[in-house]
Amino acid sequence: MAAPVRAQGSRPEAQPGAPGPGGDHPTRSDQPRGRARRPSGWPRPLRRLGLRARITVMFGLGALGLSAVMGIGTYLVARQFTLHQREAEAVRQTFVDASMVRSSLLVPDVDVVSLLESLDTSGSRSVIEFRGRWFSASVPVGEGSIPLAMRQLVLSGTAATELLRSGTEPTLAIGVPIPSVGAAYFELVSLGDVARSLQILALTLVGAAAVTTVAGAVVGRWASGRALGPLAAVSHAAEVIAGGQLDTRLAVAEDPDLRPLAASFNRMTDALKERIEREARFTSDVSHELRSPLTTLATSLDVLEAHAGDLGERGATALRLLADEVRHFQQMVEDLLEISRADTGTAQLAAEEVEVAELVDHLATAGGARGVPVSVDPAVARLRLWVDKRRIDRVVANLVTNAARYAGGARLLSASPGPGRPEQPGASGPGVEVEPAPTTTRGWVHLSVSDHGPEIEPAERHRIFERFYRGQAAGRRGAAEGTGLGLALVAEHVRLHGGRVWVEADPEGGNRFVVALPAAPAREEADDDRGSER
Repeated sequence: MAAPVRAQGSRPEAQPGAPGPGGDHPTRSDQPRGRARRPSGWPRPLRRLGLRARITVMFGLGALGLSAVMGIGTYLVARQFTLHQREAEAVRQTFVDASMVRSSLLVPDVDVVSLLESLDTSGSRSVIEFRGRWFSASVPVGEGSIPLAMRQLVLSGTAATELLRSGTEPTLAIGVPIPSVGAAYFELVSLGDVARSLQILALTLVGAAAVTTVAGAVVGRWASGRALGPLAAVSHAAEVIAGGQLDTRLAVAEDPDLRPLAASFNRMTDALKERIEREARFTSDVSHELRSPLTTLATSLDVLEAHAGDLGERGATALRLLADEVRHFQQMVEDLLEISRADTGTAQLAAEEVEVAELVDHLATAGGARGVPVSVDPAVARLRLWVDKRRIDRVVANLVTNAARYAGGARLLSASPGPGRPEQPGASGPGVEVEPAPTTTRGWVHLSVSDHGPEIEPAERHRIFERFYRGQAAGRRGAAEGTGLGLALVAEHVRLHGGRVWVEADPEGGNRFVVALPAAPAREEADDDRGSER
């Protein structure tokens, strides 16, 4: 279909369908109305991505938008300049050819077809209207190749140009009237080479936009990594602090934008440490102050129990209940004191070297496992442990007491070799994380207490070592109530020894609480180490 005809001298019309300035941007009237403005933030599709991925996508989109704007602008400028230059050249050549036609038509009996063949060059075709007749040197080109409006305008004596798109490639039609000889000269100039050049330019700009987009995404990925690097340090520090290392601090960055973040984080950690220490001191002070009146009450109860026979039945019952509650309260205060010492870092380990067999015999005869059957694997019987016997006695006593209260009693106290970590995934958890074993360890010794109770659910195995935690299973296994600190103290005592504690299902039924302790090196190895140090 032909474009509108215009008189010679005006600028070429833009191609139909080609993007024009501002063509990609809707006007204000095109914007949807009646919709609430979205609050500032990330677009909804990007909210599902991580922050680093969002930054990468935004960098890529920014690079794509910038390259698209630059590419479209470059294409439009190049297209306008190329078409203008080609049109000016074609018009100039057409007027030269029209002058030659006028001179040739002045000759009588001129062969118009031969004249046109001499004018036709590569990429152009000529048509002449002479004395009411149309002549052309090419069969496909003739009167019908020129739009009617343009023919009428040129035949009326006005030169004109028109951009045609009726064929496979754009063509520029130029008409020049020759009134001196009663003729009109038309020249159809092919713009196929210009179209191909513009197509190559467009493909090049698209490729450049794609490369720029990828480069922008790469730069965004790199920049987001550098920008989020300090957040990784903050995350690591937070995890370390959550693990109990309250002395962890962030290094003050040189970047003025990150310096307030590090300072605020450190102030928060200082405040958290101060609050925890204050609460620990409060617990310690309260527990310590309660020891004196509790000691007085316990002494008075001993006196009253010595004369219990002089009391009536109701008095004896009341005395028994009072004694149970006082001793329960006294035990809780002692547990709180132990916990507060561990929290404040004042707990001291009075360690001594002892053989496994000797330790188990002590626990079974005079310690907290009196009356519980024992089993010692010969592979560990002669191994030596560097332990605080009082604390290990308390560990085993708490496990036996826990079994008596909630699991029908302890079934077996055993010592065997084993790994330093539980083999069952998820058997351990918060509250039982401990320090690594000494590098001089010769292996691990497992002190295990097995009970008769129903198997503890895997989801609760890592929580029963938390302070004051009472799982659903504990409420079903007995009516007796403990302090809720027994297993938490077990974890603290084991941590001081550089060991681990966890609970697992016993193959013979019930549960098995396992305390893994590092074995001390043999005396010969220790002597060699001391000699090498000298």
